[in-house]
Amino acid sequence: MLLEIDDARTGYGGLEVLHGVSLTVDEGEIVTVLGPNGTGKTSLMRLLSGVLPLWSGRITFDGKDLGKLPPNKRAGLGLCQLPEGRGIFQTLTVGENLDLGLAARRAHGNAAKADRDRVLGLFPELAGRLDQSASSLSGGQQQMLALGRALMSQPRLLLIDELSFGLAPRVVRDLFDVVRELREQGVTLLIVEQQAAALRVSDRTYILRGGRNELTRDSDELLASDELVSSYLR
Repeated sequence: MLLEIDDARTGYGGLEVLHGVSLTVDEGEIVTVLGPNGTGKTSLMRLLSGVLPLWSGRITFDGKDLGKLPPNKRAGLGLCQLPEGRGIFQTLTVGENLDLGLAARRAHGNAAKADRDRVLGLFPELAGRLDQSASSLSGGQQQMLALGRALMSQPRLLLIDELSFGLAPRVVRDLFDVVRELREQGVTLLIVEQQAAALRVSDRTYILRGGRNELTRDSDELLASDELVSSYLR
């Protein structure tokens, strides 16, 4: 088991927003956490990356207790988060943004070039824009850049918060095609989403509602039940 969350509770100030959430992610697996806005999905990501404290329960990553580990130590273990809203550096170039993904690994030379070439193979739209300011990119290209930068760090577990946020359906399909390719390469991902499109590329799905686990199913099984999916996305 790569990631295990057991009865985790957290919140903001005195307000609890996650009420005993539990889930697991195996190495090489893609897991989706599905639910509407306000259900606690982003809070779960913040808890895993160390931005929110664990009030009670237990979180382990590759057998290590993450309970009080600060964000930088979690990143050093191979946890990487792609935040909602992309979080790229608008004043830096596309190439500079990508290279920031190497910081945790301190990769240089041929290793750095190989990583960049791999990412540009996934996102050819960025290849001719390396010297452009990131602010000149479209929303979809900025999301590609954010995902590419995260992949440059070669994470053991990539946390993706709302990959489809604010994007046109065609762009969303293209991005999930990349996620499908990452799955074939053995990359491990935990994706929180509102859109059921995430189920098409994941192995298992947890449905979160009101800060609580409501349902767990294989993604194929859940996707086959349109009525079930729509009932949890109201």
